[in-house]
Amino acid sequence: MRNFLYNIVPKLEPFDYLLHHDKQFINQEWVLINGIEDTHAMYVFKPNNELVISENDKVTTTRWSFINSNFISITTADGIVLIKAFYKDNDMLVLNQKSSEEYSFFINSTEYLDVINSKEDVQKFLKQKYLKKASKIISEHEFFYIQRSKEYGPYTMKELFNKVKDRAVNAYCLVRDVNESDYTSKLRIKDLLQEL
Repeated sequence: MRNFLYNIVPKLEPFDYLLHHDKQFINQEWVLINGIEDTHAMYVFKPNNELVISENDKVTTTRWSFINSNFISITTADGIVLIKAFYKDNDMLVLNQKSSEEYSFFINSTEYLDVINSKEDVQKFLKQKYLKKASKIISEHEFFYIQRSKEYGPYTMKELFNKVKDRAVNAYCLVRDVNESDYTSKLRIKDLLQEL
């Protein structure tokens, strides 16, 4: 899993105070996934600059503050540490200590119903997240379909679903992505509906 995590580092989005602070940073339950097999740690950045860290049911409160656009400082037992903050989508926070190649990876578990206590739990979280994301992309994407040797479209998956439901279109009709030129992929409306 370490390789997977470090592979996303080049794709990270820098922390933007206006974009991320209120909705994606403050009062969120950030589960540390580095070393999750050994320690369950959750970080909650409070609006009053308190950082509450729960580690294996032991709770520690320390201080944090913004330095500039994407740097924060955290008070630790060793003193004040400067941290650069990044995001991957809206539910993965990545912290990198200044002048270090080490990263701490966090998952926002605030709205996630299951407990994240192991590598398998992290994998389940990521699988659900990306299946949901793929489903959303498919449902918003547009496709052409061919029925009785005539092409129709483009239609979103929601529109195709409604056409199938209303029996205006057969679920076995071939579809093509708006970016494809032909139907060689042999994809049917039914195949797309199974992915939603």
